[in-house]
Amino acid sequence: MDRRQFLLAGSALLAAAPFAGARAQDAVTARIGYIPVIGTAPVFVANGEGWFKEAGLNASFTVFESGPNMIQAFASGTIDFYVAGIAPLAVARSRGVDVRVVAATAVAENVFVAAPSLTKFFTPGTTAAAAFKAYKAATGKAARLATQPAGSVPNTTLQYWLWEVAKADKADVEIVPMGIDATQQAVLAAAVEGAIVREPALTIIQTRNPGIKLIAGGQELFPGQPGTVVAGSGAFVTKNPEVVQKLVNSLVRAADLIAKNPDKTAPHVGGALGKGIVDPELIRKALTSPASTFEIDPRKIIEPSRVMQAYQVKLGSLDKELPFDGLFETQYYERAIKTGG
Repeated sequence: MDRRQFLLAGSALLAAAPFAGARAQDAVTARIGYIPVIGTAPVFVANGEGWFKEAGLNASFTVFESGPNMIQAFASGTIDFYVAGIAPLAVARSRGVDVRVVAATAVAENVFVAAPSLTKFFTPGTTAAAAFKAYKAATGKAARLATQPAGSVPNTTLQYWLWEVAKADKADVEIVPMGIDATQQAVLAAAVEGAIVREPALTIIQTRNPGIKLIAGGQELFPGQPGTVVAGSGAFVTKNPEVVQKLVNSLVRAADLIAKNPDKTAPHVGGALGKGIVDPELIRKALTSPASTFEIDPRKIIEPSRVMQAYQVKLGSLDKELPFDGLFETQYYERAIKTGG
């Protein structure tokens, strides 16, 4: 079974059986869209531990290949919660979509890896810009780098690293937009020379091919890099504030449990991303990877998100900076930490 089949299988499994026990009679239905990355782990740990059920939340899940792809479903009202990168949300809000970020789940998730054909040019003391230039000189072609579509966090972080940090020559690289699944397969098949990936893709590809190397971590790519968030529709949040509060409480508990007991939490995450397809030990490694930093506090990503948005304007993926007023609702997290989650 390939990665796409396992993602769909995991989505169907969760949609069909979101909780192990009987559903509460008065549970509020919540349709949750997510991208298949380890940064979503607190959501699935909270669900797997039964905390969503305790919160009165009857959750079903649908998998998407990227945040921008999910926005259309969110805007049409077919999902109630968006669990993906922050970057597309201000754009959606500017277009009349009432969306509220109630929690983060992870930061600094996106990292840059190089396939063996490119790795050999990243020698000790060689800058990234020099490595890309050397690759082109040796092969006669620009290095192809895979990432998600324009406007996404992975795409923005890659370009920020290339042009602002590494100072690479634009003639030496070619950015190739594609989905999460396609990116992983492209790196393994040597169809691209480098890519932006997140866990569990990082652990999967390095396990299958140890010659694929981590070149730049999340903070190197984009200092303070904002990652996955949980955003609810304005209608859902306004109608169900108590349920949203309990949801955020459960995310705080989940992040704490991941840090203290990755062995216990790995099966919940493995089940969410395709039970029986990925080795449980691989999921555990992904949870404790240097590319996995779980953070529920949405306040920590507000300013980095502003910086990222300003850079998107510079890139041309946004026409202008958009107001963040009303996008972040931090009161749920603030109450959660006061009450102990």
